Amino acid sequence: MSDEAVVTAGIGKHGATRLPSVDVDSYNIELKDENGFLGDRASKGAFHEILDELRKPLRKQGEDPLGDKSSEDMSKKELDQILVGDDIQAAAVLHGAVEDFAKELAYVTQRFMKTKAWDKTEAIVVGGGFRQRRIGELVIARARLLLNSEGIKIDMMPIRFHPDEAALIGCAHLAPSWIFEAHDCILAVDIGGTNIRCGVVETRQKKASDLSKAQVWKSKVWRHADDEPTREGAVKKLAGMLKDFIKEAEDEGLKLTPFIGIACPGTINADGSIEKGAQNLPGNWESSKFNLPASLMEAIPEIGKHDTAVLMHNDGVVQGLSEIPFMQDYKRWGILTIGTGLGNARFTMRNPKK
Repeated sequence: MSDEAVVTAGIGKHGATRLPSVDVDSYNIELKDENGFLGDRASKGAFHEILDELRKPLRKQGEDPLGDKSSEDMSKKELDQILVGDDIQAAAVLHGAVEDFAKELAYVTQRFMKTKAWDKTEAIVVGGGFRQRRIGELVIARARLLLNSEGIKIDMMPIRFHPDEAALIGCAHLAPSWIFEAHDCILAVDIGGTNIRCGVVETRQKKASDLSKAQVWKSKVWRHADDEPTREGAVKKLAGMLKDFIKEAEDEGLKLTPFIGIACPGTINADGSIEKGAQNLPGNWESSKFNLPASLMEAIPEIGKHDTAVLMHNDGVVQGLSEIPFMQDYKRWGILTIGTGLGNARFTMRNPKK
């Protein structure tokens, strides 16, 4: 890829280590122990496995209070209802799973904090879909208590924005503040192994210049895993969704910034290519011949009669960026995202309050 392609966005590099408000110390670390990747011990699947192990002996006795449905097939909403329901036995089983999973999360967190990149971390935000429900919040709270009891003084809290919207809002923190002048919203994309979500984010900078009041105006999700498109088909579909939003925003009188922010799995190179970690996306996104930002700029060369700029970064990083306005009391902090795997990123504030 040519040097010209590296600066194609015109306002920064893809996957940058220095962003407007933070330095990205690390992201997408893959730690291992004798049993494999550590992140697998604190994933959504790991919680289901723990719950199944607790249910096994009860099933043998014909006394499983959670019934016949497998743990994996139980929705977060169902589990939350059981947790606060009248069936004390069922709630007790869930509490056991919460305790065991919190121990795993605490252990994995300790291992991250022993790495050079995560040294002196003061706080950790936990995101991802698992955080969305009461069970996730209990796991996070319990993991923090376990860490504190081991003498590890660290704050651990759930991400503030809805997990489906955090990465979209985080996209606004990829761009320098001057790009928002005379505009009030941006296009944002959150790419996942199952879904692609995109939308329009209102920056609401007149209410809060630090983007703490930013909100998603509209968003749509496409479950690409169901359609199994080609890589080119996925890009075409995404570009079409963004074009629809451009029209909707214009019809509504919103002033779109000529900028598209993208959160994408994997290690993101400065030229917009993906080095590794995109294996769950449709087609080969790690090919040296594929460049998503360039493809979108070709499909959408202008927004509001201005040249389109695109910046892409790792999805865990971008989700974490949404927390910047609320992390001003910390100098060094990180994010763990609990989903299919365990996403991670560590940040250092460039201008902390303390």
